[in-house]
Amino acid sequence: MLKLESNDGVLMVGLWGKGGIGKTCLAKALYNAMFRKFEGACFLANVQETSKDSGGLATLQEKILNNILLPPKRLEVSNVDEGVYLIQHRLGHKKVLLILDDVDSLQQLDALGGEGDCFGNGSRIIITTRDKQLLTCCRIDEDHVYEVKALDNSQAHKLLSKHAFQTHQIRTDLVNGALKYAKGLPLALEVLGSLLCGTTKDVWESTIKKLSKNPDQTINTVLKVSFDGLDENEKEIFLHIACFFRGWAREYTKKVLDNCDLQTIVGFDTLIKRSLISIEFGRLEMHDLIQAMGIDIVNQECRDDPGRRSRLWLYDDVVDVLSRDMGDCAVKAIVLALPESTEMRINPDDFTKLRRLRLLILHNVHSSFPGPIYLPNELRWFEWPGCAHRIPEFSSGPKKLAGLDMSKANVTGVLKQFKVSLTDIDLNLYM
Repeated sequence: MLKLESNDGVLMVGLWGKGGIGKTCLAKALYNAMFRKFEGACFLANVQETSKDSGGLATLQEKILNNILLPPKRLEVSNVDEGVYLIQHRLGHKKVLLILDDVDSLQQLDALGGEGDCFGNGSRIIITTRDKQLLTCCRIDEDHVYEVKALDNSQAHKLLSKHAFQTHQIRTDLVNGALKYAKGLPLALEVLGSLLCGTTKDVWESTIKKLSKNPDQTINTVLKVSFDGLDENEKEIFLHIACFFRGWAREYTKKVLDNCDLQTIVGFDTLIKRSLISIEFGRLEMHDLIQAMGIDIVNQECRDDPGRRSRLWLYDDVVDVLSRDMGDCAVKAIVLALPESTEMRINPDDFTKLRRLRLLILHNVHSSFPGPIYLPNELRWFEWPGCAHRIPEFSSGPKKLAGLDMSKANVTGVLKQFKVSLTDIDLNLYM
């Protein structure tokens, strides 16, 4: 992609991938291998983080100028506009290597010469980012975007062994659980290796079990940067996928979330471009550690009280919330997909306590109570295949239900109460 033998124009290449996947490490290796081929070179690390500081972009511009020009007296930049001018006029004829690491906005690229027209022929600019759309906006075509992917099992094994055992020796009895946890993410492998270095076998196994429930915060902090940069619509969609819909069909999930007032098409597109999800054979997928990060975000809303979390997906948490009177209940969505038919005591008014509930899906849940079930008026999607109850009922007032799936159910009743809002119906009534 870099075509180092060519001096025609300025070539820009993007390194794209999820947090912790090794973009910065790869960029450093490229820099060390190539910088002597250029008249000047500069590696700008952590552009996103540094540019947040007061005068951060101007400081980065100073670094570009001083690292490439190597002036006898250090150049100073008082503001971003001055920095752009100096870069264009002092470096416009130089063949340079510039690496912009962890970029997340066009403003950063504009200020740091990332458009490519500030440097001489033969220059190379490498941009690392989690946002593929950013590379498109600065006119880097697909042929010059390199997707950094997870390590294969052999590479992951070597990296973990190097950090955990301080040699490349193989200890299969301990390594397999760690490899399964990290799923080829170099950051996770390095953190795990450091945590486990010098520990006994029982401590190693206990650590892996603990991490499966409580993700390592060093890893989580890196991965969460991608989440923090999302708009509210995309955050909601991401958390729904992480907690509920990973592995579910894309089109089904789109229908459900569209009916929950989310803009799913643009949401999916953004999450894919930011390396947070992928579509594989028509199903929504994500890296295990990215899913763990999303689940941890919801659990952090209140670790001790599931009623104060926005989403519930575990049987015990749902039973706990339904079995007690709730004051200010925060639950917005419940998706309980059990592996086999399970009895759950559900009283007629249990769900009306969840006034903010918008999404309710119950699979393989059986309740023997014969009467109708009452639902909160804010609910947008209700799905309970095999439900033994009659058509659900609402209290008076505006109803917002848009999707109803009670297929395979022995239900009776009419749908007059839904005639305005209901757009998706699957009953398959046995009358």
